[in-house]
Amino acid sequence: MELQRRPRRNRFSPARRELIRETRFSPSQLIAPLFIVPGEKRKDPLSSLPGVFAFSPDMAVIECEELLNLGIGGVDLFPILSAHEKDPRGSKALDRFSPLAKATEEIKKNLPELTLMVDLALDPYTNHGHDGLLDPRGFVLNDETVEKLTEMAILYAELGVDYVAPSDMMDGRVGAIRRALDQQGHLNVGILAYTAKYASALYGPFRNTLDSAVKNGDKKGYHMDFCNAKEALLEAYLDEQEGADLLLVKPALPYLDIIYRIQEKTPLPVGAYHVSGEYAMLKAAAEKGYLVYEKALLETLTAIFRAGASFCLTYAAKEAAKLL
Repeated sequence: MELQRRPRRNRFSPARRELIRETRFSPSQLIAPLFIVPGEKRKDPLSSLPGVFAFSPDMAVIECEELLNLGIGGVDLFPILSAHEKDPRGSKALDRFSPLAKATEEIKKNLPELTLMVDLALDPYTNHGHDGLLDPRGFVLNDETVEKLTEMAILYAELGVDYVAPSDMMDGRVGAIRRALDQQGHLNVGILAYTAKYASALYGPFRNTLDSAVKNGDKKGYHMDFCNAKEALLEAYLDEQEGADLLLVKPALPYLDIIYRIQEKTPLPVGAYHVSGEYAMLKAAAEKGYLVYEKALLETLTAIFRAGASFCLTYAAKEAAKLL
């Protein structure tokens, strides 16, 4: 055949493919979610998330050192509480001496160069499982919830966190947190805003781990409708105007179009959360022999970065870093 263009020439060898590869990512763009539990010398496997563990504060420091040595960009901390510690108002969220607070302090003291984030939401602390405070009808209160999230942000800023990550989707929380941080002198504490957190069915393993599933109703009154895309642009615009430093889309794979749309519209870095259900599906399919986990993982993460993500939270951060 007489062909002027033969695109396969550029795919002829590994060296040629590597030379012109369009999408690349490194361990420094990965953030590892870490679960924190009470006690000492605990590294508890999580049944809902194969290969993922919950750490006591002392073991979290050791885990973070390993992640840092692998070049991973940061960690985001989540608490696991027992049922008796939870109440309707999420009182433990402001406990200065909680395992999460201790882990935050110890990680930053021992590994100051590691980017440390703490997730801000009330659902790990409430016995009803909602991300906010409820009125007598069971309706999630916006402004009262924002006040509590702001107090949490100040607490963790004082403990040395680099970013606070409000994940609740309440209106106005980014602006309220930014004002409070600035007023208290925490000018260098950033805000990772969960900008487009969708009401997804893919959070199941995470909620099983934290026992944070809602007892009544659902979260569709504050998490976004997965049918909507333009709404995500509005949320991104508002978070940017209110002072967010980083924007996040959650989940990742079913929302690659949202990642792309937002990063086209904002100068802020946009990341994605490769959530528990996405991770668990890969693990389950690999266990069944349906796919090769390592290859599927790198393809999955590459797709997220190809869509325009600057960083990615994933339970597979350590595995991916070793593969890279």
